[in-house]
Amino acid sequence: MAGRGVRVAGGVARGVPLVEPRGVRLRPTSGLVREAIFNILGNAVEDARVLDLYAGTGALGIEALSRGAAHATFVEGEAACTEAILQSLARTGLGERATVLRGRIPAALARLEGPFDLIFMDPPYDDPAKEEVLAGLAPLLAPGGRVVFEHGSRYNPPVRPRGLQLLERRTYGDTAVALYSHLEGE
Repeated sequence: MAGRGVRVAGGVARGVPLVEPRGVRLRPTSGLVREAIFNILGNAVEDARVLDLYAGTGALGIEALSRGAAHATFVEGEAACTEAILQSLARTGLGERATVLRGRIPAALARLEGPFDLIFMDPPYDDPAKEEVLAGLAPLLAPGGRVVFEHGSRYNPPVRPRGLQLLERRTYGDTAVALYSHLEGE
């Protein structure tokens, strides 16, 4: 079914509605927050290798592809979501530059081959493993790369998870976004 407002916000696929899976409760990143994330990232998206963890509808990774990313890998545990991502990639014409993996996080991280220039992480806000997952991303991150961690605005993300350092945090209503890079000297 076509998205009730989940559309690509910019780039070559701007305005294309994304497929939303049936029977799965998701909290897709709002258009406002997606636009803010990509404004912060600017030119870092062009030709980037992107990893979209807890992909859901795939909105973040598809947005990156639409804005010039070279390749995006989507990781999602729900079969209905992976099917929806594949349909959205076909609908946008961006499927040739994407890989969709079905797997539960954090276990699925072992199947990934980095490095990635951008890693999007949008776990369920109540996921008890989110800090463990964040602390395991440094080996997958390319030099100069960024991790974009979306979380609830009342949650205080770690400043220095293993191998990473918090660069900035911005709040948009109930949602906040933390940007990380490699810890200097590592």
